[in-house]
Parts: sequence; C-alpha cells; structure tokens
Amino acid sequence: MSDASGAELDEALTALGWPEMLAELPEVAVPLVFRLLGETGAHAPVLNDVVLGRASGETVPLPYAGGRWVLWPRSGSGTGLDEEIPLAAVPEGSPVPLAAGRRAVGWWLLGSGRAMLALARAHALDRTQFGKPIAAFQAVRHRLAETLVALEGAEACLVAATDDLGSLLAKAAAGDAALTAARHCQQVLGGIGFTAEHALHRHVRRALLLDGLLGSSRELTREAGEVVRRSGSAPRVVEL
Repeated sequence: MSDASGAELDEALTALGWPEMLAELPEVAVPLVFRLLGETGAHAPVLNDVVLGRASGETVPLPYAGGRWVLWPRSGSGTGLDEEIPLAAVPEGSPVPLAAGRRAVGWWLLGSGRAMLALARAHALDRTQFGKPIAAFQAVRHRLAETLVALEGAEACLVAATDDLGSLLAKAAAGDAALTAARHCQQVLGGIGFTAEHALHRHVRRALLLDGLLGSSRELTREAGEVVRRSGSAPRVVEL
C-alpha cells in the first residue's frame, strides 16, 4: 500500500477483492484496510464505500469539522485542505449514516498514530546525548508511554464500538490519540521532526485532516455530552 495512493490504490484494492470483503466481512476488511492506510501513509477514496455500505465506485458528500461538507472524488490531486488527498469543499450534503464511516476513519487515525510512535521510538533508540540513547531519559519515555496508552485505549474503543454512540466515542478517542501522538512524537524527534525530509510531518498532516472528517474529536465529545445530558444518564456502550 505504500507504493500507490489515490485512484491507483483504489483500483488495486478493487482487484484484490475489496468490494467482496466489504460486503461479506466488513468487521475484518475495514480495520485491516484503514489501519494499513494510516501505517503506510497511503490514501484511497474507499471511505465512500464504507459510508454507502457498498463498494460501488460512487461518492457522497461527507460532513467535516466546523459544519462544513467535503467530497472525496475517486480521482484527482490535492486541494486547499491537503496537498495529497483530493478533498473538495461542497456547499452542503444530505445526512448519511455515519457510524461505520466513523469507525473506519478511527482505524485510519489509529494507524497514523502507530506510525508516528514507531518513528519516534526508532529515533529515541538511535539518537544519543551525553553518551546514551535519549530513550533512557525519563521525559522521553513518558511521552512515548503516554502515546502508547492513548493509542491502546482508542483501539479498545474501536473494537468495542457497534452502535452510533459507540462509534462516535471511538472516533473521538482515535482522533484524540492521533493528536496526542503527533504532539509527543514531534517533541521526541525534536528539530528533525519539523522538516519536510522526515516522514513524521506527513502523518501529522494526515492526523489533523482525518480528525476533522466526520466530526472532530472536540465536536464529537460535545455531541456525546449532549446525548448524556438529554437522557439524564450515561448509556452502556460495552458489556464487560
């Protein structure tokens, strides 16, 4: 998946059986494909398929943070939102079921977060200061540990999510975890992490973009709070 993106990867996934997998085993296909998109830094417009519930080659307007709407075409180059992903702003869209799409974007965010953690961990083990790897310093270890905890918690939410509220919370947790990873891993990498030559910046940009897609972590957290406030109690979202 790291060798192709966009329309090329879309066609490759179709040839590999993505439509059949999505129809027959979505609980396997979606986490697998979207987590790999995050880990490799690739992208493909297959979120359309998940939201529509079928791999038909169609597109659908998707809600974005701040009350905006975007369209993810099956082909094209980057726009103002991102130089790689061809998201196009549209005036408005019709309401669509979002639970499955939010879980898919959540897995994508999780993959991006794990990619950032892997880059930071490798740097911490290789980079030396005062005669020893910076991974030996407590401040660095705390940042890496907090990132891992956030990502593991988000993955647990995604695995448990089955309904609208659970999917909303899982997407919020994944967005927050990816942003935590971006913040901590940037600090661990130091100056090199700010350069275009290092891979981290692509994952940071991707995390920022995906966090807003289908509702940002802040917006979804407020939305979940409204659900609790209206009902007067917190519904059970997972059976322990």
